[in-house]
Amino acid sequence: MTVHWGIRLAALAAAASVVLAGCGDTAAPPGTAAGTPTLGGPGAQATTGTPPIGTLAPSPTPSTPPPSTPTPSTPSSTQRPGESHETNLMPVVQHGPRDKKRVALTFDADLTAVMRKRLQRGKVKSYYNEPLITTLRKEQVPATLFLTGMWMEQYPDRTRELAADPLFELGTHTYDHKGFTKHCYTLGTVAPQDMLADVRKAVTLLDRLDDHATRWFRFPGGCYDGTALHELAAAGVTAVGLDVPGADGFAKSPKPIVKQVLGKVQNGSIVVLHMHGGDNAPYTDEAITPIITGLRTRGFEFVTVTELMQG
Repeated sequence: MTVHWGIRLAALAAAASVVLAGCGDTAAPPGTAAGTPTLGGPGAQATTGTPPIGTLAPSPTPSTPPPSTPTPSTPSSTQRPGESHETNLMPVVQHGPRDKKRVALTFDADLTAVMRKRLQRGKVKSYYNEPLITTLRKEQVPATLFLTGMWMEQYPDRTRELAADPLFELGTHTYDHKGFTKHCYTLGTVAPQDMLADVRKAVTLLDRLDDHATRWFRFPGGCYDGTALHELAAAGVTAVGLDVPGADGFAKSPKPIVKQVLGKVQNGSIVVLHMHGGDNAPYTDEAITPIITGLRTRGFEFVTVTELMQG
């Protein structure tokens, strides 16, 4: 698949809407998020001269090495998965190549100030869905996990444990899960002048806990617009959207989650679910086994976002 890095501001008016419920502190009504032409999506505009993710920066060659001495070399610096050097707009990926029967399961770990208060007051036992992670490990299903900075602060040991597991790769999900557009469900709004600092704070936290942290990033609620993409260009991350929202947020049973995922998945899909459990996503762990079984029956291979986007 050709990776398109250029995104023109003039194309914002033709942006596709993304529906993603269940990321707020209360049950969210159906909503939309304004986006832009994206990597792997229709309408992306190509530019030249920008290396794709994962390429190696050229190593400098010394001009006059000493006689009879092997030519010294400077180690190449490999970019982290998802690392961007765009200066105008943050790049976005919505799905992988459609010609391969592969799917990336992704799980967001939300934590907001309101959720943390419920946790501290004992109204919620935990916002870490351990049975979900146990099932992924048992079934040997790789996944990409998007963690809010506040979640990492609440569960630093869990973050280190997940980072050390080769089955998973970790990305960021902002610091405290506020929306990056107005009216993003019930999430509140990050002011444009604060957007870059918010994302950088989460990236810094993840780097302290994960030596192999990616530069994949996900917007809370899937909400973004041209302003957000422009303000976050300097963050050096790539936003990961979705073409299969799992609808596990505030679900009343596992059945609609399974139906939603199995009914929408196609080659190259990025599926969005949640790994914080609690009262916000209480049935994801019960839905994951039939989802895995159903997709394997159809011949799908599970990969991380990095693996999905390679090539």
